[in-house]
Amino acid sequence: MCCQPPQTHNDIDELYRENVERIKNAPKDLPLLCLTGGEPTLLGEKLISLIKSIRENLPQTEILLLTNARLFSNDEYAAQVALAGESHLFVGTELHSDYANDHDYIAGSKNAYKEAIIGMYNLASHDIEIELRVIICKENYKRLSQMALFIHKNLPFVSKIVFMGMECIGYAYDNYESVWIDPKDYSHSLEDAVRLLSEWKYDVNIYNIPLCLLPEGIRQFSRRSISDWKNEFSAICNKCLKKNECCGFFSTSIIQYKIVNCIME
Repeated sequence: MCCQPPQTHNDIDELYRENVERIKNAPKDLPLLCLTGGEPTLLGEKLISLIKSIRENLPQTEILLLTNARLFSNDEYAAQVALAGESHLFVGTELHSDYANDHDYIAGSKNAYKEAIIGMYNLASHDIEIELRVIICKENYKRLSQMALFIHKNLPFVSKIVFMGMECIGYAYDNYESVWIDPKDYSHSLEDAVRLLSEWKYDVNIYNIPLCLLPEGIRQFSRRSISDWKNEFSAICNKCLKKNECCGFFSTSIIQYKIVNCIME
């Protein structure tokens, strides 16, 4: 369900050089810089070099590294990235399921679950904050409450937990019959999971799901999460009293959520 699947040509060196220049020319007061992909840890030493370049050129900028965390199962690599980040780096990573076979199936790779869990423990041991992301799909929505319990019992060190609606593009669109699900079909499961984690005092958030598609009791956990360059609203949203608080939609998503009513009070 990756929205940015790999390309058929090798552009790593070219993009690496471009990103080095972007870092050198970025505003010095930039509060946050996100390293994403694809999978940025596949850069190996080049990722460490990029992080060091950010620290040198943008010493006050926080770095968000979006990764599947699998290569951090190598503790030496986790330590090197932590050292390069100089306490200004935090990681956003995914948990597809509390059940290993389901996680591996959704990730499309054997041992993805085992490596990701070990990777998260290694990151935590090097004092790297972790934002744990659950992208909701047809294969995992029935186990959201079980996932909440699993996180509480096994990953209590994560600093933030995020439940995310899907951007239906790339592999997600290619496999939409297997992965796509509308929020109305998982709203109650999501509500149960969010309430559990909130009661246990976790920093829990909801990304990429319009307010009107969430149960009223968990709308307070929603965030304006979609980047401005791919953010849009439906015409019906112009009547909504909560539009300025809502994340809206992905303009890039080929299949969109179904909006029936806007929030009028």
